[in-house]
Amino acid sequence: MKRLLYIFIILVLGNVNVVHAQLDSIQKLDEVILSDVKLKRYTSGYKVTVLKDSVLAKSPWSLTDLLRYNSNIYFKENGYGMVSSPSFRGTNASQTAVVWNGININSQLNGQVDFNTINTSNYDSVEIRSGGGSVQYGSGAIGGSVHLSNALSFMKHTDHTVRMSYGSFDTKRANYGLSTGSENWSVNLGVAYVDSENDYKYLGTNKTNKNGQYDNLSFNLNAGYLLNDHHVFKLYHQSFVGDRNFSGTLLAPSKSKYEDTNYRSMLEWGYFHKQYTSKVKVVHLLEEFKYFENKDAEYFSFGRVQSFIGNHNLNIKLTETIDLRTIIEFAKYSGNGDSFSKPSRDAFSATALWRHKVSEPLIYGLNIRKDFTSDFESPLVFSVDGEYRFSESYALKLNGSKNFRVPTFNDLYWNPGGNLDLLPESSYQVDFGQEFSSKFVDLKLNAYFINTKDMIQWVPDNTGLFRPQNINKVKSYGGELEVFLKYTIGSHHLNMNSGYSYTVSENDANAKQLIYVPLHKANLNFGYSFKAVELFYQHLFNGEVDIIGGQLDGYDVGNLGLSYNYEISKNVHSILQFNINNLYNTTYENVALRSMPNRNYQLQLTLKF
Repeated sequence: MKRLLYIFIILVLGNVNVVHAQLDSIQKLDEVILSDVKLKRYTSGYKVTVLKDSVLAKSPWSLTDLLRYNSNIYFKENGYGMVSSPSFRGTNASQTAVVWNGININSQLNGQVDFNTINTSNYDSVEIRSGGGSVQYGSGAIGGSVHLSNALSFMKHTDHTVRMSYGSFDTKRANYGLSTGSENWSVNLGVAYVDSENDYKYLGTNKTNKNGQYDNLSFNLNAGYLLNDHHVFKLYHQSFVGDRNFSGTLLAPSKSKYEDTNYRSMLEWGYFHKQYTSKVKVVHLLEEFKYFENKDAEYFSFGRVQSFIGNHNLNIKLTETIDLRTIIEFAKYSGNGDSFSKPSRDAFSATALWRHKVSEPLIYGLNIRKDFTSDFESPLVFSVDGEYRFSESYALKLNGSKNFRVPTFNDLYWNPGGNLDLLPESSYQVDFGQEFSSKFVDLKLNAYFINTKDMIQWVPDNTGLFRPQNINKVKSYGGELEVFLKYTIGSHHLNMNSGYSYTVSENDANAKQLIYVPLHKANLNFGYSFKAVELFYQHLFNGEVDIIGGQLDGYDVGNLGLSYNYEISKNVHSILQFNINNLYNTTYENVALRSMPNRNYQLQLTLKF
């Protein structure tokens, strides 16, 4: 039995959360091992892309770099390493939810997550769920959601990973990871540090990226204890402390600095029964920033928000083919800052998720959610999804939903400029997908339509002061293609994953494409390995984007890497990797007047023991 369980754990690595050899059914086991069961069991009609360990290893530091080359998400980055915000299916940064071990962590201040504050070294799984997800994940999940998960493995083991890197612009990176446990307890932790002068050249000029230095420290600790066959207790914690000088532009220098801190902690108690499971989560989130207009001065502006969340999940197996999940959540948010005084908010939500496996090829889901918020009225949201599998190799998927985003503290209370009369954004979307798989090829093809109203946008009033208003209706539609290839001949292994997206996102008022939404985006990742040597290549194409007063040219960027795997001893395994980034020395910007790095190099050593 233990041998069979061990094999199962290996197959699902990256989604493993808790495993126990005495659990007595696959249904029950699934409920235990997944850190976010909703992502797997209640998304039959959605496209979910899993970035495997081999992909994470090639971009093990920044979530921005990882997703830039491995997803259809477009990123606006105010210079390399600076604030990074996504555009997912033509939506804006606050309409993409980031989900940490099942909890939405989008900022209560500006509604988004800076993807350069997420170090992927400390996560076991990164998954991308395309399409509206407000029923499951709350405010902001309009374009899609990005899921970060940590694994707890309940078997006797102790594994260490040490990763060190040095590269151009005096960039130093270091990471240590530990995973250990037994049949009753499990612990893993990760510590990652990054430091860079970031003084790259502005190609085509005689200037360099001055005032672009940054450093940050990330710490993750996750632990679990199996009290018996029915009870499991888990702890998740993540800390990030960052210090960045904000780069200037091609036209204007900068002396500003930004310090940000994020602490996330969660306690979870799970009870497992043959017919139902219950999970209680208690969560504390803290986000804090200090902004220095002049890094040499003592004066700074600041903001701080604490979030306390209580969550109860109950999953009932009504029959062999029908599951019902209810989620009740209460959250209390309190903030303070010199631009918005001391705002607070209480929120309560009730959610029901229904999953019915009608027959072997047909599965559908019906989901509904209602939020009650202290400072405005939230809409009732719902989703419907289904999958019909014609064979093991071909399936059709369909989903439709109503989604929402609530005004943030900045939107409501920023002084001067906040607007207490704002309404939540609401959105209707539909997504049709086809998936084909064979021994060598996996293919996903999706078409979607998103209609958003009451979009919140900061615009100047008659005095010239920028204020948030519900003014825009936006229609986004397009298509996405993902192709995965894998082929082996003897000791020769070939693999490729590529994606293409066509995105139209228009403001109804003028029928113009939204700024910073490329009509075309494509990426390619190719790998070839022979015995201990692997060669890999990454390519990114971004089409031109509209900006205020003009357009920003499209660009092609390629990265080349070579790695060598060597067994130092029976228990010590090493990987030496050399990367050439921006291989073609391309001049490009993904935000106007903010140049990205010239050709640069990185040497990385990984030890596993």
